[in-house]
Amino acid sequence: MTAHLTRRPEKALTTQAVKNATTPGKYFDGHGLYLRVDPNGSKFWVQRIVIRGKRCEIGLGSPALVTLAEARASALDNRKLARAGGDPLRAKHEAQAVLTFEEASRKVHEMHKPTWRNEKHAAQFIATLETYAFPRLGKLKVQEVSTADVLAVLMPIWTEKAETARRVRQRIGMVMKWAIAQGWRQDNPAENISQALPKTSKVKEHRKALSYAEVADCMETVKASGAGQSTKLALEFLVLCAARSGEVREARWAEIDMKAKVWEIPADRMKMKRPHRVPLSLRAIALLKEAEAFNDGAGFVFPGNKAGRPLSDMTLSKLVKELGFNVDVHGFRTSFRTWAQERTNFPREVAEAALAHLTGDAAERAYARSDVFEKRRKMMDAWSAFLAETHGNVVRLNA
Repeated sequence: MTAHLTRRPEKALTTQAVKNATTPGKYFDGHGLYLRVDPNGSKFWVQRIVIRGKRCEIGLGSPALVTLAEARASALDNRKLARAGGDPLRAKHEAQAVLTFEEASRKVHEMHKPTWRNEKHAAQFIATLETYAFPRLGKLKVQEVSTADVLAVLMPIWTEKAETARRVRQRIGMVMKWAIAQGWRQDNPAENISQALPKTSKVKEHRKALSYAEVADCMETVKASGAGQSTKLALEFLVLCAARSGEVREARWAEIDMKAKVWEIPADRMKMKRPHRVPLSLRAIALLKEAEAFNDGAGFVFPGNKAGRPLSDMTLSKLVKELGFNVDVHGFRTSFRTWAQERTNFPREVAEAALAHLTGDAAERAYARSDVFEKRRKMMDAWSAFLAETHGNVVRLNA
């Protein structure tokens, strides 16, 4: 293993250099800090330091979890402590000794929070650990958590709440991987336990949905309810556009072209991270004109109760359930898709495009690049007309 530029000024490395370093060796920075790249591609921060007359090396973690700035700060602190006669190695071991699984989990949560897609995912990460893992693992030192402990957390929910259990296992594993990167333990007790867990059905429970013939009645009930007008408009708009809850709740006026009757959702707000155009029916345009009265200047089409904030995540779901409809808001997309399949002749790819789903393999998509927008406009107009004509579970046919 060769050393790269062994005598360099302080802060010789850059973030990009750390990212690009692939050749095995040692890449020096300053204050004894260097990046070690192993032949297998693994990278670790290491600091050479003299502690009470003895030359030592201290591991500072992986660049995947410890940034260059954090490694520099730790190296500088260690050097100051050593020069004052202290022992950074002993201080590190003492800090590790009191770290519990809960403390490690909260640290991992805070570290990854800025990278998650939205606040909901960040909240779910720590909430599931608080509910299922902390009662058993929370007070254990992170080095002490065993496979038996992880099994004790998972077994009570593995078959009854399979999806939740899978996520709890994944999140425990994430905390343990961080602990391994810190040099605090050698194994991940959340892995290699599949054989000890009972087999579960791979059939995914689908979100609850109304039949398409019942959607109009639901909308009429919503309109007659005492819910806030912004909430009622948002729910009907969601149904008409076959959109996801988050897409509608966080819709901005800047995305709406009333003249062209188009709603353009940017990629960063779409599940598949691809921009999506939604053709707006006349009824959808009418809803938007009503919503203009609630424009508070913050840009949201359907503002919530708090100034400058959109409707909350549970607002729409809570409304339909309180009105007696055993349905998930996402299920209205299923109602629309079933209607398109059973009551129309629109091709499958048109209906799937309306839901912002990808169809065909990569080669087919490379050639078929159209979003079939005009065909989708006809379909969404037909969906709007169907809902307007359907009431009381009876479809009124025109003469």
